[in-house]
Amino acid sequence: MSKRAKKNQDVSADGGNDNGSEPAAKKGKKTKEPEAPILYEDPPDKLTSKDGRAANTKITSWNVDGLRAWVKKNGLDWVRQEAPDVLCLQETKCAEKALPAEITSMPEYPHKYWAGSEDKEGYSGVAMLCKTEPIKVTYGIGKEEHDKEGRVITAEFPSFFLVTAYVPNSGRGLVRLDYRKTWDVDFRTYLSDLDKRKPLVLCGDLNVAHQEIDLKNPKGNRKNAGFTPEEREGFGQLLSAGFTDSFRELYPEQTNAYTFWTYMMNARSKNVGWRLDYFLLSAALVPGLCDSKIRNTAMGSDHCPITLHLAV
Repeated sequence: MSKRAKKNQDVSADGGNDNGSEPAAKKGKKTKEPEAPILYEDPPDKLTSKDGRAANTKITSWNVDGLRAWVKKNGLDWVRQEAPDVLCLQETKCAEKALPAEITSMPEYPHKYWAGSEDKEGYSGVAMLCKTEPIKVTYGIGKEEHDKEGRVITAEFPSFFLVTAYVPNSGRGLVRLDYRKTWDVDFRTYLSDLDKRKPLVLCGDLNVAHQEIDLKNPKGNRKNAGFTPEEREGFGQLLSAGFTDSFRELYPEQTNAYTFWTYMMNARSKNVGWRLDYFLLSAALVPGLCDSKIRNTAMGSDHCPITLHLAV
């Protein structure tokens, strides 16, 4: 999500003051110690599916909040260590002509695909880097009003489609909520049509926390972008269309598992966050789901990367 800090969102779920100062202690009483934050610990990777197959496909998705800055923050070092088969990036904010040589020359990923905003440089943008060449790669969802912002890349592999997306933010004051609702309908139609041809994996920053368990402070954010009833309903309709939230499939009750933290108020160290980044799977791929990881110790952006282990 792009600079949610700018959108006036309430990240004070732990009760701290917005200005960071502590209230004055009453005379004769000890100041109450702040509670230690509850952090999510990413468990060891599971590399076998429920039906006993070994994982043979590893996909990583990361909203990098500016590709050039992320590269300077050594994001590629983490990628090399993680070594996914496919790396999907969102919010690259970088025209193809300005891509850093460090990423364009990566020998680990000889097949690289980029999409950016046609109208606004330094806005939106997604990328897909593959170790093996896809059968076919397409850009957008077939609707000009959406595709001009450079938000979707789809790659066809032998047994599945991989779609990476940076879903539009509804914005401060929800100025783009109506547009977002249109996007949700059109994007769902696009995915459902793909699914009729071949099962798919959708990954990326979907810019919604689906349930209250998916953000630290649900009560304070019901009227804020990313947690409005309309956006949550749109996500629910995507699930109803036959797609599965891989993380919740495996960890239905897991709390404090977030992928985004505003830069303000030490939100990340306090783990005052949102789960906005997802891997969704077609029904046909769910039996091969091995693990869905939140790599919350990886730094370099206001989002952390997520990784999918799949047997296909």
